[in-house]
Amino acid sequence: MATAPTARAASWWERLTERCYATSTAQLVRDVQHEAGPTYDELLNDLESPIEPGFEREMARQLAAGQPSDFVPARTLMPVMMQRFGLQEAEVAAEPGYNALRKTCNGCPVVGQCWKALRAGVEVEECRGFCPNAETFDRLAAQ
Repeated sequence: MATAPTARAASWWERLTERCYATSTAQLVRDVQHEAGPTYDELLNDLESPIEPGFEREMARQLAAGQPSDFVPARTLMPVMMQRFGLQEAEVAAEPGYNALRKTCNGCPVVGQCWKALRAGVEVEECRGFCPNAETFDRLAAQ
C-alpha cells in the first residue's frame, strides 16, 4: 500500500523541481525561440500577457545579450515608452528627429531592462533612469 508523501518529502521534491526548471530555463527559452518562433515573437512583442517570472527574466536576459537579433525595440517598446512620457507616436513621428529616436531605441544598451520594465508597468520616473531617449521625450512632452 502506497503512503502519501510527507510534507518534508514534498518540500524536497518541489525544491528539486524548481531547481531543475531554473537550471533549464535558458535552454527552454532558446528552444521556444527556435522551435516555436511565431509563439516566441508573440510573447516578446506582447507587453501585457503574463509570463512565468523565471521565463520572463531569461527572455529579458537574452534580449540584453542581443537575442533574438530580429527584435525591433522601436516597434515594440518605443510606442509604450512614449506613452509613459505622455506622447503619442503619431505626434512624435512628425518630428524631424523621429528616425534618430528610433535608431537610438534600436541600439539601446538596456533593451532587456526596458522590455521587462514596460511589461511591469513602471512609471515615467523610473523610465527616465534608463531610457536613452528620455531627455528628448521630456522635451517633446513639454512643448
